Amino acid sequence: MTPELTALALAALLQVGQLCLYSVAGQAQAGTKKALKPRDEPVVLTGKAGRIHRALNNHFEGLILFSIACLVIAVSGQSTGFTAACAFAYLAARIAYIPAYVFGWVPWRSAIWAVGFLATALMLLAALV
Repeated sequence: MTPELTALALAALLQVGQLCLYSVAGQAQAGTKKALKPRDEPVVLTGKAGRIHRALNNHFEGLILFSIACLVIAVSGQSTGFTAACAFAYLAARIAYIPAYVFGWVPWRSAIWAVGFLATALMLLAALV
């Protein structure tokens, strides 16, 4: 397995961890009774639980592009030290993004997000050159 695919698998596991964190925080705030309902009416989470949810959704968005970048690199056989470093920079940024978002680290949250986004974009560009 390429380093990029390893980083992708770890990023997916990070997403699993974020989903568990969101589930616990959301249930703690909304209550078990609301959490078990079919959610015909949206449950609005506030504070840290709401920020955990938004960080989770943000990672879903970033994970789409990162997955494409990893797969393009792996399938085309273009894995290099540079693309591997970009993949792990994305992963490190996504790990750091969770507490940055949950605890409101301004402007660091945006800077951390930018590192992950730039790493993904550079992987895609590296595949084209």
